[in-house]
Amino acid sequence: MGNQTPIMEFILLGFGSVRELQPLLFLVFLVIYVVTVMGNILIVALVVTDQHLHTPMYFFLGNLSSLDLFFTSVTVPKMLQNLLSGDKSISFAGCMAQSYFYFFLGTVEFFLLTSMSYDRYVAVCSPLHYPILLSSHVCAQMMMTCWLGGLLSILFPTIMISRLSYCRSNVIDHFFCDSGPLLELSCTDTHLVELIDFMLSSLVILGSLTLTMISYVFIISTILRIPTNTGWNKAFSTCASHLTLVLMSCSISIFMYVTPSQKSTLEMHKIPAVLSSIVNPLLNPFIYTLRNNIVKKVLRETFSHSKALVFRSVGGLFLICAAPCRKRSVA
Repeated sequence: MGNQTPIMEFILLGFGSVRELQPLLFLVFLVIYVVTVMGNILIVALVVTDQHLHTPMYFFLGNLSSLDLFFTSVTVPKMLQNLLSGDKSISFAGCMAQSYFYFFLGTVEFFLLTSMSYDRYVAVCSPLHYPILLSSHVCAQMMMTCWLGGLLSILFPTIMISRLSYCRSNVIDHFFCDSGPLLELSCTDTHLVELIDFMLSSLVILGSLTLTMISYVFIISTILRIPTNTGWNKAFSTCASHLTLVLMSCSISIFMYVTPSQKSTLEMHKIPAVLSSIVNPLLNPFIYTLRNNIVKKVLRETFSHSKALVFRSVGGLFLICAAPCRKRSVA
């Protein structure tokens, strides 16, 4: 043990078992990443610039899109580099940083989804008090609490993982530095770290799911008392997108991380991790834009305005270019 050489880098195997498909995987993941980035940037831009979307619901939606943009950028660019270049190495510090930001941003997202369930609860169950209970000051405080909670809850486990001794191998059978594969490579006793990981994962994921389900019990009971079908449809339409996101995120994360030992299920983690870090951030903007009439209306107005502006610019450019020709013909 005294003659161990400290590991300076790890090797991310990624999807090495399907080597002949790696060019195709690179193309598919690149397209998904570009669409994800563009979709989430579009949502953020709409929320920031359009006055109709300056409400608590869209404030949280804009923050969710920002989180998805950062979250997918933690893992996908490095994975694309590995698929394209064949160089699968990542430095020790880079690996720990990737692991920290992956779980930090994921934790903030769960806290944010819980905050959004409270927003939906107030909007449906106490609509008259909505401007007071969810003022801009309260929304900013809730968002700061989400970021601070994610920052502090993940910092200590990451420090513990970074201080473990790694002597068995430096090969990680994953496309990013997940905590489970890192614990598998350690030659130190990892039972305490696994216990802390399990407790934190259970608290964050199951706590978020429980609070969300409690809020929806009250929401559904209130909706059932609405006398008209129009009121039903409006209430359900404002909640369906959020509930879809919560169920998707929680079901995947429960399978991956709410287990007493992550080592026993490492072989099955890649596909859920792809869904969590690549597919979910892609679907989130579309789930909201396709199910939300206000966002669709703002999108149509924005594109119509942009189209008219482009046509006016092209028309003006054409007139400028055509002016010298008319002068010469008159002469």
